[in-house]
Amino acid sequence: MTLPTSDRSPTAPAPGFTDAVHAFMTRPQEPETLQLLTPAGTLVAPPEEIPGYAPELLRTLYRDMVISRGLDTEATALQRQGELGLWPPLAGQEAAQVGSAHALRPDDYVFPSYREHGVAWCRGVDPVDVVRLFRGVTNGGWDPRESGFHLYTLVVGAHTLHATGYAMSLAKNGSEAAAVAYFGDGASSEGDVAEAFTFAAVHDAPVLFFCQNNQWAISEPVTRQQRGPLYRRAHGYGFPGVRVDGNDVLAVHAVTRFALDHIRSGNGPFLVEAFTYRMGAHTTSDDPTRYRTQTELEYWRARDPIARLRVHLTEAGHAAPSFFEEVEEQARDLAHRVRREVRNMPDPQRPAVFDHVYAEGHAVLEEERRQFEEYHRSFARPESG
Repeated sequence: MTLPTSDRSPTAPAPGFTDAVHAFMTRPQEPETLQLLTPAGTLVAPPEEIPGYAPELLRTLYRDMVISRGLDTEATALQRQGELGLWPPLAGQEAAQVGSAHALRPDDYVFPSYREHGVAWCRGVDPVDVVRLFRGVTNGGWDPRESGFHLYTLVVGAHTLHATGYAMSLAKNGSEAAAVAYFGDGASSEGDVAEAFTFAAVHDAPVLFFCQNNQWAISEPVTRQQRGPLYRRAHGYGFPGVRVDGNDVLAVHAVTRFALDHIRSGNGPFLVEAFTYRMGAHTTSDDPTRYRTQTELEYWRARDPIARLRVHLTEAGHAAPSFFEEVEEQARDLAHRVRREVRNMPDPQRPAVFDHVYAEGHAVLEEERRQFEEYHRSFARPESG
């Protein structure tokens, strides 16, 4: 739009200026959500027009979503039974995680928050190593260099800066890999995320910011965090952002591939907002019934990401009943293995908490270790004579 110019004082707008500004401010602002597979399991376009559409890929996506949910269900049960100290459920967000993870290349590097169990599975991280962290027997659980999947970050939003710095180093070294930062709608309100957006934009960092907007930052609804669609925040920093149906694994996969192609072409960062829903609690220490309604829950259950893909696989003739039975059995076998290995995990040696505080020995720390060990020996029962 070309606005009229004037030699008059700025305090006296030129004719038509007020109308032009008003028209700009009141133009439609409804967000568009990209979708390829409806909640009823039907495609919005012919298969040949769906990017990456292939029956084998669909079966793989389905398998990984079911296995991810099975792991999540088992880990939640283990926490309730006292075997884990905490667990952040992912139920409902399987499509966002599995669809995006399958769009990555092996040389890409993922910076997760603490709920990306489905991404971890797709990147080859052993689920036993994931639950090991929440049992409290390790400070990490896996080697990030083996999978290109960094350790979980419990400080909300901090890892977006880590991803941005890593991406800047990739660009400096001429790599075609990308960094990917997974975070939630709550983290998007953190200052660290704003700083990451700024640095990524001005340095054209090859980083994908993947936001799983699951509607709730613990007990705070997304409507209390922002006035407009989350994906439009990217536009204010000078890079593109899109919103995708986060319960549509096909759309998530296609959009993530598109975003990564954009990034690998030297165009800088990209923000994907996966519009999804957290079906369970924020963590197992949370009670979502105190702030969410049953009506809201039922609305999102009807949009279950696994159910809609199963319907499509069945109706399109891409999977027989035996396939679904096989997948369920694989999910059960993994859950049983996780339970068995969790119960057999040895407790860590208590003094180990002092081992990696400093790179080298420290006199004060060693004295604290001695006092710590002496304190715990005081609880030992004397041998009976």
